[in-house]
Amino acid sequence: MTTGATSMHILVVNPNTSAWMTEDMAKAASAYANPGTRVTGVTPPWGTPGIYGNFEGFLSAAAVMEAVKTFPDPFDAVVMAGFGEPGREGVRELLDVPVMDITECSALLACTLGARFGVVTTTKHFVPIIQDIYAVMGLERRCVSVRATGLGVLDLEKDPNVTRRRLAEEAMKAIEEDGAEVIILGCGGMGGFDKELQERIKVPVIDGIVAAVKMAEARHAYG
Repeated sequence: MTTGATSMHILVVNPNTSAWMTEDMAKAASAYANPGTRVTGVTPPWGTPGIYGNFEGFLSAAAVMEAVKTFPDPFDAVVMAGFGEPGREGVRELLDVPVMDITECSALLACTLGARFGVVTTTKHFVPIIQDIYAVMGLERRCVSVRATGLGVLDLEKDPNVTRRRLAEEAMKAIEEDGAEVIILGCGGMGGFDKELQERIKVPVIDGIVAAVKMAEARHAYG
């Protein structure tokens, strides 16, 4: 691939088996992708409808690896769209294209927008998982809080008004009590709530899928 090329194909891989969520993730990615970028949503062939902690996370990791390894068409990058999901290293071993993890990419982008960031995620089980990931990245001082809404991943679309309220409540606590200057949406299923929440809380809000797609495009363009 030559430096400066813009045409590319990105797989956005949903870690759970809920096809409607895969469609939402691909839609969010496509809305921000460059005109020359083709986005394909991928649903694992087996696994669990939603991920609520380590058990479902490890189960989904094997399914995600099978999905990308057996994908029939050529692609230039993979976006792993589960926040805090395991299996990234395994997928990177399997493939010779960039594998972008939304947990990692959202934090790296957040560090360019403010000194400290907070994460608003789904259930309490993800709090230590996300904290451990950022500790390994050396970002303990940059990540000032990980707050749970108490909403499971499959609850996010059941009542969007409840989701909006809980996101705003926990984001404001992260800002006012913890000192966060940037908020990260800590679930791939929260795509589409970023700009609305940003307008409400008046600080930058990052959708990890968008961050990963834009970083994948930048790597591709840079050659």
